[in-house]
Amino acid sequence: MDDSLKSFDNRQKAVRKKHTRMARGYVNKQTKDGRFIQVPDNKTGNYALRFLVIAIVGLFTFKSFVLYWLGQDVYQGHVDALAGGTTSDKIGAFLMQIDPVTAKIAEVMSPFVV
Repeated sequence: MDDSLKSFDNRQKAVRKKHTRMARGYVNKQTKDGRFIQVPDNKTGNYALRFLVIAIVGLFTFKSFVLYWLGQDVYQGHVDALAGGTTSDKIGAFLMQIDPVTAKIAEVMSPFVV
């Protein structure tokens, strides 16, 4: 009796898992024998890539705003001071260095920031 209860529980968990995946989207596919089945759609997901892109855009926006706010000479002085510090400071200096994308965003932002 206990084995049949475990078997039922496992089947029920599998059905719930499939329904949860299919609730996010599904597609209809035809098998080789001509039957149509519904399978979960894999388009939804990939949150890691989405998070990485948002983090990179946020970093460039932050760097551009600080570059605009401080000015290029003062900003470069702070980055040079970081470059002479500990290992974590050197990593921060590498990330915060002025690059063409940051400079262009700061240039574009200048008329809009009061």
